[in-house]
Amino acid sequence: MKLRVLILAVFVIGLSGSMNGQLNKYKYIIVPKHFDAFKTPNKHQTSTIIKHLFTKNGFNAVYDDALPDDLTINRCLGLLADLEDNSALFSTKTAIVLKDCQSNEVFRSIEGKSKIKEYQKAYREALYDAFISFNGMNYAYTPETDEKQEVSEEPIVVSFRNDIKTVEEKPVEEVIIQEATPENQTYKSVKPKESSYTKAEKSQKLADGTLLYAQPIDNGYQLVDSTPKVVMKLTKTSVDDIFLVNHNGKSGMLTNQDGKWILEYADDAGKKSKELNIKF
Repeated sequence: MKLRVLILAVFVIGLSGSMNGQLNKYKYIIVPKHFDAFKTPNKHQTSTIIKHLFTKNGFNAVYDDALPDDLTINRCLGLLADLEDNSALFSTKTAIVLKDCQSNEVFRSIEGKSKIKEYQKAYREALYDAFISFNGMNYAYTPETDEKQEVSEEPIVVSFRNDIKTVEEKPVEEVIIQEATPENQTYKSVKPKESSYTKAEKSQKLADGTLLYAQPIDNGYQLVDSTPKVVMKLTKTSVDDIFLVNHNGKSGMLTNQDGKWILEYADDAGKKSKELNIKF
């Protein structure tokens, strides 16, 4: 429990900074091969690890000595990654700071920590810890000059109730598959496969009447209400019962505290928290 409280506290501090920064308008993350915090290039393989972790989280990370042509022409297409080293005698502490082409701070990660004595392993653990801030961001480069197109995402066509399950199906049509000659044609059914979802058990609802159901997806769950509508998505972390949340375009954290699921996030009005009633 102490570990969960510590992780939650550090994460909330990160939220109070630039957690709400918009990263989608930046096409690249520029990773220096030589950070100012060290005397030699790629000290403790920090540059290698940071570039790898950005790439793993869906960002287009490039080294500062190998910039693409469009980034060379327009430096403002990218954010410069800086490693902030706050290590002490018996602990390694790092944070990742992203700055725009005018050296303005756009985003700051949580502070990753490690007490491993071997430097290379310690920096690796601390950096992986700091990159929790980037997990579940669903980053996708969106040029500001491009017209934004609204994407209608149909929810899963399964409606949950306390005592019944109904499945809505669209009319089934046959599809012609054209073969080598007009005379050879076959028909393939596109009838949806039968749903494998089981009836949800009864559970006590919140005061506002909201009851959410957790459906497994890659690396976590999606929460749907009874309509069903996808309310938010949860991304697993290395700690049980702690999830990163993408809720209405804002990042947050969901934790199980004394049997209750508590969502904590930050918006323009400051830090907020609310209890969710979830059926897993």
